[in-house]
Amino acid sequence: MSPFSSHLPTTARLPPYFLDTDHRQRCLAQLRSKHNGLEKYIYLSGLKERDPNLFYEVLLGNLLEVTPILYTPTVGDVCSNYSHIWRRPEGLYVTIEDKGRIRQVLKNWTSGSAARIAVVTDGEIYSPRTVRRRSRILGLGDLGANGLPIAIGKLDLYIGGAGIKPTTTVPICLDLGTNTEKFINDPLYLGVRRKRPDTAEMDEFMNEFMEAMKEVFPQLVVQFEDFSTDNAFRVVYLITFDFQIQGTGSVILSGFLNAARIASSAADTPLSDQRILFFGAGSAGIGVAKQLVSFFTLLGMSEEEAKSRIYTVDSKGLITADRKGLQEHKKYFARTDYQGPPLTSLVDIIKYVKPTALLGLSTIRNAFTEECVRLMASFNTRPIIFPLSNPVSLCELDYSDAVHWTNGSVVFASGSPYNPIEFEGKVYEPGQGNNMYIFPGIGLGSILCKARHLTDSMVEQAAIALAGSLTADESSSELVYPRLTRIRDISAEIALAVIRAAQKDEVDENALFRNLSNDALLEYIKAKQWQPTSVHSLPRL
Repeated sequence: MSPFSSHLPTTARLPPYFLDTDHRQRCLAQLRSKHNGLEKYIYLSGLKERDPNLFYEVLLGNLLEVTPILYTPTVGDVCSNYSHIWRRPEGLYVTIEDKGRIRQVLKNWTSGSAARIAVVTDGEIYSPRTVRRRSRILGLGDLGANGLPIAIGKLDLYIGGAGIKPTTTVPICLDLGTNTEKFINDPLYLGVRRKRPDTAEMDEFMNEFMEAMKEVFPQLVVQFEDFSTDNAFRVVYLITFDFQIQGTGSVILSGFLNAARIASSAADTPLSDQRILFFGAGSAGIGVAKQLVSFFTLLGMSEEEAKSRIYTVDSKGLITADRKGLQEHKKYFARTDYQGPPLTSLVDIIKYVKPTALLGLSTIRNAFTEECVRLMASFNTRPIIFPLSNPVSLCELDYSDAVHWTNGSVVFASGSPYNPIEFEGKVYEPGQGNNMYIFPGIGLGSILCKARHLTDSMVEQAAIALAGSLTADESSSELVYPRLTRIRDISAEIALAVIRAAQKDEVDENALFRNLSNDALLEYIKAKQWQPTSVHSLPRL
C-alpha cells in the first residue's frame, strides 16, 4: 500500500512506474525550478502538508540547500509576507483576546500531554522596565502574527537536526497585537488589529500563559524565540531555553575552544594567554561574552581573572567603568585598568589591547577594515577573527578579505554562511557559528532525561561536546566547527553531554539513564532519533 493512497480517490492510481523512480529527486527538481526563496518556501510547505515523511527525507538529504529556505535567511521574507501567502493552519495562535481562557486554547493542540518541545515567539523584544519595544526577528520590525514561521522553521530544524518526533512539537505565536501600521491597515493581515499591550496587561497575559503551559504540556521544553527575556523567564515552571543568548553563546564558545587551540598551538603559547576583544556590546554581544568567560574558568581561572581577559567596545569606544551614564548590562566587562583618554577608534583599541581574538556582534558592515585585520595579523601567528553579525549585509568582515589580508593565517568563523575560497593554491574552508549545531542536541537531551530545567552547566557541556565532535579529517583541515551534514550524529553527542550534566546537577527525572555507560546511552539516543519512513526510504541522495 502506497503512503499516498489515503490522499487519493478510490478510482485513482499511481503512475505504473512511479515506484521505479526516486520521487525525492523529482521534488528537488521542482524545488530548484522556483525562482526565489519565497516560492521555494511555499513549495516546501505544501510538500510537508502532502507528505511529511518525504519532506523530512528531502530536508535530511539536502540540509545545506534546504535549511536556509526553512529558516534564515528566507524566513525573513516569509514572515514579511505571511498573511498574503497563508495556505492552512500550521501552528497555535494564542492572542491577547484569549486572556482568561488560555488553557482552553492550548488544549486545542492535538498532541496534548504528548508534546515535548515548543518554540514560542511574539515577534519582538518587549522590555517591561522601560516599556521600550524593538524587534529582534531578523531586523524586520514588529511582525505581530506574521512571526509564526519563525517557530515553525525552528521546529523543523529540531526535527531534522536532532530527530525529535514531529507530532511532539508545538509552534506557538503569541499574537499580542502589533505597532506596525501597515499590518493593522492590511485587509489580509491575520492577526489582532490593536497596539501591543502595556506592561501590566502583558504581565497578566504572560503569567496566565506560563501557568497554562505547565498544566496542559507538563513535559515540555520551551524555547523562546525573538522574545523578551524579562517577560519569558520570570516564570520558570518549564524548561526554558533562550536561543538568542544561550544558543549563540554556546555555539560561539564551542568554536572559540577549537580556534584557541589552533592559534595557541601555532604560536606555542598557553591557552590562558588568549585575550578577546568584542566589538558590539548590545544584549547579544554581552551575553556571548559572558558565555566565553567559561573558556577561561575551564582553564582554572577565577571569574574575575576570566573577566580581565575580555574587552568590550561599543559605538563610543572601549567600555570603561568611569564612563558617565554607562548602561547596566555593560558594567560587567567595563575596564577599571585603563586611565588614559577615551579610546574611540577600533584600530587604536586593537593597538592597546593586542587581542588574540576579535569578535564582532555590531551589525556594522565591514567594521573590521583592512587596517584592523592586518594589525591583528601583525602580532598574532594565527589571528582569531569571528565576524558574527547576520546576515552577510551586516557582517563585519567577508571571508575572502580575511584570508587575503592575513595571507591565509586567519582562524575564521562567521555568523553568515560563506563559501570556501582558493588562495595561493590552497582551498580555505570557513567556519560558521550556526546555532543549528547546538540547540537541537540541547533540546533532545533535555527531553530524554526529563530535565526539570536547563542549567548553565548543561549549556556549557553542550558547547564542549560540539567542540569535541570534529572528525580526524575536520581536525586536520583546521576547522573550528564540524560539517553540518553530520548534524544528527553531532546532536546525539551533544544530547549525551547534556544528559550527563543534568544528572550531575540533579535536575534529571529519568533515572534509567544513570546506570548506563556512555556508549550504551549514546546508542539509546541514536535509536530514539525519529527517522522519516516513506516508500522512498532508500539510501539518501
